[in-house]
Amino acid sequence: MGWYCAERDEERESLLPAGKRLAFAAQGERRCLGVRRAGRWLVCPYAAVLDGESAKDQCARCAQLDRSRSVAADTMADDPRPYAVYLAYFGPGLLKVGITAAERGPARLVEQGAVAYAWLGRGPLMAARRAEALLGSALAIPDRFTKAAKRAARGALPEVPERCAELAQLHARARGLGGWPETLEPVEFAFTDHTELFGLDRVPAGAAVLGGLTAGAEIVGEVLAGVGSDVYLRLAGGDAGAVGSVGVVGSVGAVGSVGAVGSVGVAGSVAVVGGAEGRCSGAGQGAGQGAGVGGPGAVAVMDARLLSGWVLGAATGRVTTVPVLSARTAVPGASERGGEQEGLF
Repeated sequence: MGWYCAERDEERESLLPAGKRLAFAAQGERRCLGVRRAGRWLVCPYAAVLDGESAKDQCARCAQLDRSRSVAADTMADDPRPYAVYLAYFGPGLLKVGITAAERGPARLVEQGAVAYAWLGRGPLMAARRAEALLGSALAIPDRFTKAAKRAARGALPEVPERCAELAQLHARARGLGGWPETLEPVEFAFTDHTELFGLDRVPAGAAVLGGLTAGAEIVGEVLAGVGSDVYLRLAGGDAGAVGSVGVVGSVGAVGSVGAVGSVGVAGSVAVVGGAEGRCSGAGQGAGQGAGVGGPGAVAVMDARLLSGWVLGAATGRVTTVPVLSARTAVPGASERGGEQEGLF
């Protein structure tokens, strides 16, 4: 999780490993993060207040400025960097195509919470875009899925060899298409699985969903796993004094300062990327087996993007006070309803 203090123009990071106890409260108002340029944050000049239920962490004007030079918005066609085309697996039948700057390596796949992936090609940006469009038109491969669909699939994943086989079949079909861009260099199939990195064996089926924060709302629990921006927590009960006394996850003391400025929930070091890699060998376990594991508290998933823009202080109580919704009744955030791409390339 990243933290930013606008007053001191300082940033830091903190890890959310499995077993980490969290006890924090939202303070003040949720503010726009502004725009990131040349590796640093430019504070929102409007001090815009954001909706606590939305995954969007920028006001409309800052978002418009961001998208004026954005690969995702197709306003950066002159980007000279090489790009990689990938196939990402989120569950049976949930395979998508996407592109990422080659220099980022697998970071984009980790951010999206891809259960497994394989590289398909590498070359100039527009060649990568043409390949992405080709797969969409010829094979009806989408370029995004809703967060709700991804979460539902995590609770009932097949064994690793089955995931690998489905991804390998699509990779072969994609490579066999006519009209492949000449400047895009094909990449041989190599399978990478994120079961261990994300802690997928600790992700239960049908986990509850934490709603958005409001001023004074508190979240108290213990980290079970992290998948992309989703952090799975075992919520503390009213008698869970040990968890309630832990205090703040991290705080910044400036007016208009920003809490989580973007996070990747990983059940281990955020710096670690990768996992079981190679051909379709190995016999890993599917997720969803941890539903009954642990103490008496319920398991809920928190979209860490909803923390962005808040100042977080120490919790004063011992229980979570944000809304806890069932997976069936949880309403996707505005960014999910609009089908927007998560994060940057």
